[in-house]
Formats: sequence, C-alpha cells, structure tokens
Amino acid sequence: MDTLITRVFMNGNSQAVRIPAEFRLDTDRVRISRNEQGDLVLHPLRAERGAALLAALHALHEVDEIFIAALEAEHEAPLPMQERDGL
Repeated sequence: MDTLITRVFMNGNSQAVRIPAEFRLDTDRVRISRNEQGDLVLHPLRAERGAALLAALHALHEVDEIFIAALEAEHEAPLPMQERDGL
C-alpha cells in the first residue's frame, strides 16, 4: 500500500486534510472514526442516488420487487475495511 505525506490546514473553525489525487474519494461524505491505535479512519458513505428514481418508479406503479431488493441489499452492504500501514 502506498503512503504519502500531505498537509493539514484550517478551514474556518475546522481542521482539514488535503487528500492527494491517488486517494481521491468518489463521494462527498465520509464517516470518520479513530481505531484502537489512535489512527483516524475514513469510511466513504454512498450517495443516495437511487432515492429519486425509486420515488418516480413508485409513482408510476412500475416497481420491480427484485430490482428493489437488489438495491436495498447493495445499500446495506458495508464497504470492506481497508488495511493501512501507520506512518
């Protein structure tokens, strides 16, 4: 696993970390936690992209129950934890 050094800066009253392009996230929200070793861990949160589509399908009465079940299963499946070496 590659490791990089990046900078920490203030953004208003919050502290922020610059994420290099190599580690770019495909989301605009993350859950942050601290593990037993004191490391900060970021968990990308999936976007709720299908909510509007499902509402439209329900309104049209064209909802496929197998499709809905597959979407719900994908939404509930947690992302795998990434193993990282400490700096």
